[in-house]
Amino acid sequence: MKKTGFLYDDRYLLHDTGPYHPEAPDRLSVIYSGLERSGLLSKLVRLEGSMAEMKWIESVHDKAYIERFQSTCQSGKSSFECEDNQLCYQTYDIARLAVGGILETARQIMEGTLDNAFCAVRPPGHHAEVNQAMGFCYFNNIAIAARYIQSQWGIERIGIMDFDVHHGNGTQNIFETDPSVFYYSIHEHPSFSFPGTGRAFEKGSAEGTGFTRNYPILPGQGDEEYKSVIDNDFMPLFDQYGPQVLLVSAGFDAHADDDMSGINLSTEGFTYIMERLVEIANKHAGGRIISILEGGYSLKRLPELVSNHIELLLKG
Repeated sequence: MKKTGFLYDDRYLLHDTGPYHPEAPDRLSVIYSGLERSGLLSKLVRLEGSMAEMKWIESVHDKAYIERFQSTCQSGKSSFECEDNQLCYQTYDIARLAVGGILETARQIMEGTLDNAFCAVRPPGHHAEVNQAMGFCYFNNIAIAARYIQSQWGIERIGIMDFDVHHGNGTQNIFETDPSVFYYSIHEHPSFSFPGTGRAFEKGSAEGTGFTRNYPILPGQGDEEYKSVIDNDFMPLFDQYGPQVLLVSAGFDAHADDDMSGINLSTEGFTYIMERLVEIANKHAGGRIISILEGGYSLKRLPELVSNHIELLLKG
């Protein structure tokens, strides 16, 4: 059994998005309860949030943007830059606690204390761009983690796999000219196609050309389409790239029971994706996977989807 970390902190629940918002504290509560019921929680190495050093956040985001985000929270406003981005007084600090917890998780994996990890954090991050909040996201958690790992351990090739049903426009934007990070996204397009990016012809630019890969999936598709893409596109590309660390934007909103998409992926379909990610990590990255929660809004399905995901991390 692998030494699998589980990042969770009750303070992440303090990010208050108001009534009826899909990115609600209950998302983490049901994940935690599900792990308790399944008996998996006792097998995990527990990690808590910590306040990220500002230099790591500034490695991805403009300082003026960070200050604007902080001042908006302190002003008592209920949204930031658009109505989707609901927040409260504590949101800025909670976002820093999420980043800090992820960076501590990364440190332990890179130093060998942990083999892999799942980070149950909020707010999510993959829509956040260098100087813009979008889609419930304020700091780009996975991008900051990648920059931290590169800086502290000199890693030359980081792979990011984003299977959230929405395209991670922020992550793509941050790394699109950088060949040291291969960003791969499989997502729905069109229909429930927020944010409208992630078309197949978007392949990076300048030195990063060819190190961004988008695979849009039409609404109504499910397991067979996803399996085909993973086996015939993702696996060969990442086998060729050989990532030394694999980071996963783990969004579970492509499930058939999730109202945020028109994709019909089953629980077994998510399991298949994760099995193949573990295979890539074992082959090229010494098993080093850091999964970071993005979307997934079915409170009924989240506990089983995350539990299955973590069980595969434990098995390695």
